[in-house]
Amino acid sequence: MINKNPKNKDKLVLALDVESFEEAKKIVDELHDYVGIFKVGKQLFTKVGPKIVEYIHSKKAKVFLDLKYHDIPNTVQGASKAAAELGVFMFNVHCVGGSEMMKAAISGVKSSKNKDTIVLGVTVLTSINEEILRDEIHVTDILADYVAHLALLAKNAGLQGVVASPKEIKLIREECGKDFIILTPGVRPEWAAAGDQKRVMTPKEAIDAGADYIVVGRPILAAKDRKEAAKKILEEIG
Repeated sequence: MINKNPKNKDKLVLALDVESFEEAKKIVDELHDYVGIFKVGKQLFTKVGPKIVEYIHSKKAKVFLDLKYHDIPNTVQGASKAAAELGVFMFNVHCVGGSEMMKAAISGVKSSKNKDTIVLGVTVLTSINEEILRDEIHVTDILADYVAHLALLAKNAGLQGVVASPKEIKLIREECGKDFIILTPGVRPEWAAAGDQKRVMTPKEAIDAGADYIVVGRPILAAKDRKEAAKKILEEIG
């Protein structure tokens, strides 16, 4: 059963964007009391493999496996089954892979021993703005409309939610309803720099707009006191 009312710390997803198992382990040890979900992305998973997922689970925390599968349906089905077999709480696929690919991801999960694993669709990366979408990707839709279209495509394919910038949360809610999960990166506290994200909000703004989960990385990882930074964000999102 998907929990649509996560505990406060379970709303906070920490991006483990580090280079080694030892560094990731240190962060998990330090912050698992303040962070409910740790995001394992391409860099860390490619470097150290499933053992980081197993370690996070040993600390009674959840894993968001952020590998953004985008391939032919059969390949994505196999990868999705493998991800679910790892016991991750959620993982993602690119919506632009199309309906058949997204349906294949769900089929992969359903054929695994962990059938409740959440599959999210990636709409448009938060590093993409209107100009890049139009001039480089040659999508002439308004960015927000394109995101909403992809979110609805994901919902109709059977995905439980999407990854989207905080700027599109309200539109996705209108298109996809209150039970559709929205996980949002591009979240920066006022006391942190925006970095390479183009479409950002503060944690409170994102939660107030309707996000179920927020992804935070550098504002916590680069803080002098990581626990204090995490606690400040938890206080902000209430």
